[in-house]
Amino acid sequence: MFTSVDDVSARLAEAGYLASPAVATTVFLADRLGKPLLVEGPAGVGKTELAKAVAQVAGARLVRLQCYEGVDESRALYEWNHAKQLLRISAGGDETWDEARTDIFSEEFLLSRPLLTAIRGDDPKVLLIDETDKADVEVEGLLLEVLSDFQVTVPELGTITAARRPFVVLTSNASRELSEALRRRCLFLHIGFPEEALERRIVRLKVPDLEEALAASVVRVIGALRAMDLRKAPSVAETVDWARTLLALGADRLDESVVRDSLGVVLKHQDDVLKAAAKLDLDAV
Repeated sequence: MFTSVDDVSARLAEAGYLASPAVATTVFLADRLGKPLLVEGPAGVGKTELAKAVAQVAGARLVRLQCYEGVDESRALYEWNHAKQLLRISAGGDETWDEARTDIFSEEFLLSRPLLTAIRGDDPKVLLIDETDKADVEVEGLLLEVLSDFQVTVPELGTITAARRPFVVLTSNASRELSEALRRRCLFLHIGFPEEALERRIVRLKVPDLEEALAASVVRVIGALRAMDLRKAPSVAETVDWARTLLALGADRLDESVVRDSLGVVLKHQDDVLKAAAKLDLDAV
């Protein structure tokens, strides 16, 4: 999909994603080596958006598996359309079970879920396995076969192998440790909070109508908030939300009144809001 690291940076920027050199390099290597990309970091720093941007610039279909506690094989891999199978058996009349079984366990009755969908067909795809750390450990076993050989075994049909490998992105907020077996199959990338200069560029890109001086002030204040011992430090997404909020309010500068009234946009816990209101010194930032 990409010819060089610079090509990654340029094309992602065209899609509205400003990638650091480390991000661009790892995406290029994942594409060139055909390896899944495991992206860890705090919520809201652009892990999911990276997969969406890659799909956009590559003209690929985005296939997303949203992980959560309790997600299982039928939600991640495939399941059989039992209602349709029962209708087919009923319509068979005097047909024997052996005759019906051959028909009902065929492609027509198979419901593909994200993992199987991603390896079927020859069109370009980006497989996003989002918030992998929220899934149960057993789900990682389902991922190993897919990420090792890009194939899925359906007992009734045999092994389905990818005609064209998808570009795979797994994201994790590190709420639990992923297995070493899964990590070995991936290239690893950590996305943290960006440097001040990059975050200013992101704000200017996402909120172009915001004055440059105000955008710089927003980023500096966000940096000061992140330096505090908060339950949830503001993410890049919340920096952008705050910039949009200030634009909507018609603010031309950050003063105590504006900050106090809009802190709820970037801080999501009351004790964080109270701590920030007491400790934040706008003159110092």
